[in-house]
Amino acid sequence: MKNITVKDIIKITKGNLIIGKEDVECISFSKDTRTINENDTYIGIKGEKFNGNDYWQEALDKGAICVIVENIDFNNEDLEKYQNKVIIKVENTHEALYKIAEYKRSLYDIPVIAITGSVGKTSTKDIIANVVSQKFKTLKTIGNNNNNIGMPFTILNLKDEEAMVLEMGMNHFGEIELLSKIAKPNICVITNIGTSHIGNLGSRENILKAKLEILKCAINPIVIVNNDNDLLHNWYENNKEKYNILTYGIENLSDINAVNIKLEKEYSIFNCKRCEKEKLIKVPVAGEHFILNALSAILVGKSLNIDDEKIKVGIEKFELTKKRTDIIKLNNGVQIINATYNASPESMQASLKDLSKFKENRKIAVLGDMLELGDFSEELHRKVGEEVYKNKIDILLCYGENSIKMIEETQRLGMKKENTHYFQKKEDILEYLKNNMKSGDVILFKASNGMKFYELVENLIKSE
Repeated sequence: MKNITVKDIIKITKGNLIIGKEDVECISFSKDTRTINENDTYIGIKGEKFNGNDYWQEALDKGAICVIVENIDFNNEDLEKYQNKVIIKVENTHEALYKIAEYKRSLYDIPVIAITGSVGKTSTKDIIANVVSQKFKTLKTIGNNNNNIGMPFTILNLKDEEAMVLEMGMNHFGEIELLSKIAKPNICVITNIGTSHIGNLGSRENILKAKLEILKCAINPIVIVNNDNDLLHNWYENNKEKYNILTYGIENLSDINAVNIKLEKEYSIFNCKRCEKEKLIKVPVAGEHFILNALSAILVGKSLNIDDEKIKVGIEKFELTKKRTDIIKLNNGVQIINATYNASPESMQASLKDLSKFKENRKIAVLGDMLELGDFSEELHRKVGEEVYKNKIDILLCYGENSIKMIEETQRLGMKKENTHYFQKKEDILEYLKNNMKSGDVILFKASNGMKFYELVENLIKSE
């Protein structure tokens, strides 16, 4: 374990030690007083809705040994009360967080695998981490804490781990570069380039450019890309002499390919072509996109010299982060596909394709808005409506300002009006389902996280 001392933090951040001793070790870090533990170091982070710096006293009262804050004036009473604690004042706590996390990373000579892409980051992170953990004690991003706050805090909680698997998300240019500077990955995985955040970046080509920032501060990286994605395929062809690139795919000839694919309702099976002995591999989650995730994990495992059998075990026993594609079976014979965490045109397409596999069941899609699509919003919501029709979904239920375009498109293509329903109030969806769902139905819930469709799932389960 390689801990950081108060003296280190003062030097790294150019902060001022208000009270406390320089030799105090900062072992675990937190930004949330609700979950803070004894002897944690609390960093006050200012967010959109609240200022974490205002909770420094609560953090110390709940057991934190040290707080790092900005724009706080301390009086003599404060200094007397917390004389056995440590208070560090910095100019900017965000910048302090980045610098401390970057320093913590520098203390460890371990494999750091970074994952980015338009969709599939979290599920790819989960499956890769499970493969890596077959050989190394592994720290991974919890949930989707993949931004400029979540990822540094993940690194700060490094203790005796022997590898890290980090998810990197972004909304604008420069954000992935910042994360790469902090993490300095030596294996970079890019899952795909789609249309998520196209409203901010203007084109898929710009999205590719933003995702490739992952390479800017990487250390002699192995770059692993989805060769079936058109933009990544072209980038590979143009850069294969410049970088050490490994490719995976189903359609395009790659370093490894999935063949003899069998897609079932709750899992998939495939042979790995150009893997040793073309092993038969079972992915415990349904959907072709999870096969692609598994292929990326195989390449990571091979890059780290993990035994083929251990790679296979890591894939076959991985567990998906909740709310990604949970299948919940209700007592009344209804099955729910809970994919409520987030949504993009690509992930909508994949989820609807998964729903279509339930050929003997009535298929109901409960869909909401996809956010951050800007001027492309109407076009991309209409494309989802096209996917609903193409996948022969029986009933479409929509809520959200833009999802009305899904309804319009399905009706234009020939879906019966009585099988499409638009709701002005989200809660009315529950009433419709309670009155109309029946045993054997399979219901997909999917929308951007800001639409809070997880509330619909939770309330439907409670109402059983």
